[in-house]
Amino acid sequence: MSTEHASITSFRGELTRRGGTGDVVILPDSAHTAALAAAALGCEVGAIANSLLFDSDGEPVLILTSGAHRVDTKAVAERIGVARLTRADPDFVRRHTGQVIGGVSPLDHPAPVRTWIDPWLRQHPVVWAAAGHPAAVFSSTYDELVAMTGAEEVQVD
Repeated sequence: MSTEHASITSFRGELTRRGGTGDVVILPDSAHTAALAAAALGCEVGAIANSLLFDSDGEPVLILTSGAHRVDTKAVAERIGVARLTRADPDFVRRHTGQVIGGVSPLDHPAPVRTWIDPWLRQHPVVWAAAGHPAAVFSSTYDELVAMTGAEEVQVD
């Protein structure tokens, strides 16, 4: 009987289905911020791909951004052609991703979520993102994340 959290097991299955080649790593403690994840993994904070869910008039928008950047919601809304982006509350996040804030992965959501990616992540040969749980991350590459999520590039700051 597995003791792995169901959200991590589900994520692993989706990663395999989408052709992901990275490793899923369970960290000893929750890594719900880019700085904590980077410290635990021994990598630069910029190599952490934060999966940030925003609310665009009731529709979810997922931005995969480098842990070194903050999202300028007004500028990004204009760049992606939506009226506005507001930080999603925990209920909205769970409803649209099936995951909790701090553990939102770029994939394995109940329904497709429009996704954009920070081109800054391209400079890291390995990027790390949440794997469906605050204590789980997975390795990937910029190109693999784009291929698995269908994300389009957007300058986030």
